[in-house]
Amino acid sequence: MKEQDYIVFESYSSNELSEDEVITFEAKLKSDPEFAEAFKTYKELSSFLEHTFENEEKSNAFKKNLENISDSHFNENKDVSEFEGKTKTYTLFKYIIAASVALLFGIFTVNQFSNPTYGDFNNYDAISLTVRGANDDLLKTAENTFNTKNFASAEEAFKQLIELDKDNSELKLYRAISNIELSNFETSDNLLEDLRNGNSAYKNKAIWYLALSKLKQDDKGACVDILKTIPEDADDYKRAQKLLNKLD
Repeated sequence: MKEQDYIVFESYSSNELSEDEVITFEAKLKSDPEFAEAFKTYKELSSFLEHTFENEEKSNAFKKNLENISDSHFNENKDVSEFEGKTKTYTLFKYIIAASVALLFGIFTVNQFSNPTYGDFNNYDAISLTVRGANDDLLKTAENTFNTKNFASAEEAFKQLIELDKDNSELKLYRAISNIELSNFETSDNLLEDLRNGNSAYKNKAIWYLALSKLKQDDKGACVDILKTIPEDADDYKRAQKLLNKLD
């Protein structure tokens, strides 16, 4: 894969392409399987590296190796060096290409990039709350802030809604997810345990997100134990099995 493709990937992910360029890019994703697979790899590497670099102490040696690769590779590559400064994520972008080069030439093993992270699995659809009534404005606020990933505001909106409707399982689930995103694990896990022990339509979904909460907390043992309790008819069963396979 050419470095220029990775530049386009980064520009697309950072919303830096024009409307026509976006249309062209998305059309190529549909028509070019190799290009689509490269974009998938790019996103996976991005997620992995973002998670890895959150812990500087543990990742210093890893970053040093990538820096050596990137220095060697980019010194000979004018296109990539010219990309510097065009995006605030250039440093991470450089690491992503270095990691891709490393994988291509076997400098690192694929296993180094296979440790699952919360960011690999927290992909959920936009929500549309089913409850409507006197609190319509507050519900709209909860929907919009959650869907735009403004989780602090979403948490506050869901908290207010639950105070008005204490038995609403749907609101509890999305408040829990918001708190996982905010790393407020005591709040999220208490809400999810309550749903897990109940009989609402959100019971299995709560088990899945409780497992993801434990994954984000780096409690992989608890994550595995919870994943094993997800029944086969659950919507997230296949994803749970995929995560289990990565953790085992």
